[in-house]
Amino acid sequence: MGKTIFITGASRGFGKLWAEAFLQRGDNVAATARNIHSLDELKATYGDALLPIQLDVTDRAASFDAIQQAKAYFGQIDTVINNAGYGLFGAIEEATEQEARDQFEANVFGLLWVTQAALPVKREQGYGHIIQLSSLLGVVTLPTLGLYNATKFAVEGLSETLASEVKGFGIHVTLVEPNGFSTDWGGASAAHSKPIPAYDDVKAAFRAGFTEDTIGKPEATVDAILKLVDATNPPLRLFLGKVTLPFTRQVYAERLATWEEWSEVAELAHGK
Repeated sequence: MGKTIFITGASRGFGKLWAEAFLQRGDNVAATARNIHSLDELKATYGDALLPIQLDVTDRAASFDAIQQAKAYFGQIDTVINNAGYGLFGAIEEATEQEARDQFEANVFGLLWVTQAALPVKREQGYGHIIQLSSLLGVVTLPTLGLYNATKFAVEGLSETLASEVKGFGIHVTLVEPNGFSTDWGGASAAHSKPIPAYDDVKAAFRAGFTEDTIGKPEATVDAILKLVDATNPPLRLFLGKVTLPFTRQVYAERLATWEEWSEVAELAHGK
């Protein structure tokens, strides 16, 4: 018997790719999108196995309604994948108040609302898996993506805490942390702050750091996601791509060295 998957942001990118992979192997999928017509092709192909739901995840009440709709339609929800979100490109100084708030509304609060909506269902079932799409940039940072970095660091803290709170209910939590992939995350899905010329050199250096070899192929992630969904004891964190682990090793080695260098100062700050 197949699983029932609830996935947000299924109109494009990873969300659409993974939703179709689940459907192809016989799973049921409740797929949300801001534009429900973006799911028409999948619906025509897979019929009743797909429940399209129009949803703006920043609407808390609508997120709760969407989860209940999926539960009523399929009878259960095995896995929730919080995939909806987007990137805001620009230096921190360049971001407007509205851009900053919108970034957190989508990437943090949207994920929170869907998570809160799903938890009562999963507690009642006594099992379940919540997969949060984080990023390598929730573990380390890159310049000119400061607000996006901040949202993913927030998702990391929220989800790691959640895992410790719901383990006793039989609920697993996994943070999926991809490096760069050739989805339209940096294209049509992205937002861009109005540039300040002082940051032109920083942005040029950032762009120069990317090569064709550092950008992953989205379709190559499918097997990893299927294995993750099927795992009886899934990990708290799963990197996607070959850049993630080497980059993280380098950054954490530098952090540990600095912490060690300043350890005497830190210990004295504790007092007696």
